[in-house]
Amino acid sequence: MTLLAAAVIVHDLERERVVLLRRGAGAKYGRGLWDLPIGKSDPGEPVTVTAVRELREETGLVVRPEALRLAQVVHGAWGVESPNGFLTVVFVTHEWEGEPENREPGKHTEVCWTPLDAVPGDFVPTIGIALHAYLSGGTPGVTLRGWD
Repeated sequence: MTLLAAAVIVHDLERERVVLLRRGAGAKYGRGLWDLPIGKSDPGEPVTVTAVRELREETGLVVRPEALRLAQVVHGAWGVESPNGFLTVVFVTHEWEGEPENREPGKHTEVCWTPLDAVPGDFVPTIGIALHAYLSGGTPGVTLRGWD
């Protein structure tokens, strides 16, 4: 079965920055790499609810599902926790409450605002591609990874 996940780009248009996190030693994949707030859907959970829940669990930021817009879809042929493939819906929001903090220090070493001109290059590959596609002004699209 294909794993369903959601990621959120929290984009502060006024200050030209986004929320990023660095995956720590306790992460199941991408240790030491930068990532967006991201997580797996629970059974029977709409992907927008997954996005809101994971963002809050990882960063403390509160977003309404209605404030999410589609940025990209990532379809991978396989992953560490998804040998049969994964589908990650990447959302963007410009509306949130709170300030980002590291709510899962066992998984992440940092959660922070990052200026758009300083987005690091050492990113989880598929999510990095999706983030850069969004930041370059592209229309929502599909990123494929690992398919022949």
